[in-house]
Amino acid sequence: MPEPSYWDVHDAACARGDFTYEDPDTGYTVFTKLGLLERETCCGAGCRHCPFGHESVKLAARARKIQQAAWLTDARPDEARETAVLFWSGGKDSFLAYRALKRETDADIVLLTTFDARSRIIAHQEFPIDDVVKQAEHLGLPLIGVPLHPGVDYLDHVIPALDLVPDCTQLCFGDLRLEHIRKWRENAFAGQARTAQLKLSFPLWKTGYDELLADLEASGASVVVSAVSPQLSGIVVGDRFDRALIERLPDGVDPFGENGEFHTRIAFR
Repeated sequence: MPEPSYWDVHDAACARGDFTYEDPDTGYTVFTKLGLLERETCCGAGCRHCPFGHESVKLAARARKIQQAAWLTDARPDEARETAVLFWSGGKDSFLAYRALKRETDADIVLLTTFDARSRIIAHQEFPIDDVVKQAEHLGLPLIGVPLHPGVDYLDHVIPALDLVPDCTQLCFGDLRLEHIRKWRENAFAGQARTAQLKLSFPLWKTGYDELLADLEASGASVVVSAVSPQLSGIVVGDRFDRALIERLPDGVDPFGENGEFHTRIAFR
């Protein structure tokens, strides 16, 4: 039987009313959420179970320190306007979704990025959260960072993060054509009280690749390959994603890497 994760140990400690617990991985003593609440304010250390939104962690240090969802840029949505939260990976699909969303709505856009709490790496894209912070700053957009901890369900991290955007009216995704991914999102968010009434938007859904490529070219941004499946030959990390790269992909490989063949990173000049 697998050992319980530190999050499970934490939850059990809170259920007992304990202010600390022993980390099963390191043996270190860690404050529970209850113990940190006794302090009444954030200490700025980036505590694992901070109940104060890491409000005292300096903005420049948040990307490498936060353990709970928190703002990673200075920008904030206008409370007087509708707000759309765009799930952002830092790659071409999320960037194209941002551009499409800008064309179809006047709502303020907030980016939400999840990353591994230990490595600080964006899953699948394989680059650090610091790169996403730079992207958001370039675009002048608010960014929420959501560290993902082992042993905790994805939605248990993401749903509380939305409390930072109480006026959110829609959740947006850069999905292109994978039916099972879209269906999972629709079912998962419909099953949560916090998100059941929110609109789910897929602004790129079934858009043709030629149209998407034309929009990328019009944006002026560069797109580079950030991760490649070991089974894929002909391209490497660092290659520029463009029409020439698509033309040299082996037969059967999706031009946009929809089946996980490769992933990308947006780079602004």
